[in-house]
Amino acid sequence: MTVSQQILTIAAVVLGTMVTRFLPFIIFPSGKPTPKYIQYLGKVLPSAVFGLLVIYCLKSVDPFSGTHGLPELISIVVVVALHLWKRQMLLSIAGGTVCYMLLVQMVF
Repeated sequence: MTVSQQILTIAAVVLGTMVTRFLPFIIFPSGKPTPKYIQYLGKVLPSAVFGLLVIYCLKSVDPFSGTHGLPELISIVVVVALHLWKRQMLLSIAGGTVCYMLLVQMVF
């Protein structure tokens, strides 16, 4: 990349970051109530994203070959157990990831 291309790339990244950071505060100022559909999306989207991630992670699991999906199933149980026990999302995600990696690398 030339120096001018590097400068343009950095400027584009800075502009994109600024727009995504400041735009919500401009569209939804603190003095006005948040629209109902935005509140609805705030309640529904986190669950939808996690559901999408679970489906994406399990889409290539074949229960009829290889490990029969046991590392995935055990890791899911660990994630659910950690979440029910501690109610901390990052701990649940990290625990499930570590469990899965250990199972795949050392057991299966």
